[in-house]
Amino acid sequence: MQALPNLEQLQQIVINAAREELLPRFTKVERSEKTDGSFLTEADLAVQQRIQTELQQHWPEIAFVGEEMDESEQNALMADQSRMLWILDPLDGTSNFAAGLPFFSTSLALLHQGDVVMGIVYDPIRDECFSAQKGGGAHFNGEPLGQHRPQGPLHKGIGLIDFKRLPAELATRLVCEIPYSSQRSLGSVALDWCWIAAGRCHVYLHGKQRLWDYGAGYLILSETGGYSCSLSGEQVFQPSLKPRSAVASLDLELFLEWTRWLGIKSA
Repeated sequence: MQALPNLEQLQQIVINAAREELLPRFTKVERSEKTDGSFLTEADLAVQQRIQTELQQHWPEIAFVGEEMDESEQNALMADQSRMLWILDPLDGTSNFAAGLPFFSTSLALLHQGDVVMGIVYDPIRDECFSAQKGGGAHFNGEPLGQHRPQGPLHKGIGLIDFKRLPAELATRLVCEIPYSSQRSLGSVALDWCWIAAGRCHVYLHGKQRLWDYGAGYLILSETGGYSCSLSGEQVFQPSLKPRSAVASLDLELFLEWTRWLGIKSA
């Protein structure tokens, strides 16, 4: 495999862009609506342009896909697996950002031959950087991630649950039967994965996320020793732009209890 970029250098590119392009615009930016109903701000575009420019200056041989690119261009780049490929979400949690809610992030993943091999998620509000390299473990602000590992049982844990994109029957069952002690929905998929990896919540469920949302976070949880699958029991990560569901936990026993409750037989 061709040599990977330097992870520390990559982290600094992402951190500087988020600090200098997102934070000055926080609570001061107007949002517009994209064709899919999601929100877009000036900050999304500024971060994407800055990071894309710096990545191409340092590693011109690596292709680039950003969330705010044209969909046909995204699909064409994804179809060519002969090159390494950056996947960037410049502002994950745009609706939070535009509303003044301090929970959003910048997420960058690197794909190689259909697999995610590097990932960085940076939260500029808390100055928290999560990172991972395939086979090299995961880190939080430079320290090994995974020191705090929450344990069961499920009914005493915190569920990080996005209800909006779940099948109606499942969402109703979660509300009526309540398998955990309490529930959160925070609004940044990339940070969701990282907070699960950090042991801040016990179990995770999301019905529909895109590759730029989860690519880096998926690797970070995997390299922390966590567990995940889709609602159909498949591996969450696919080198595709099609939306994916995600079920996850850092602890194996919690993960097994959670998937049993959800009725996922092959997990």
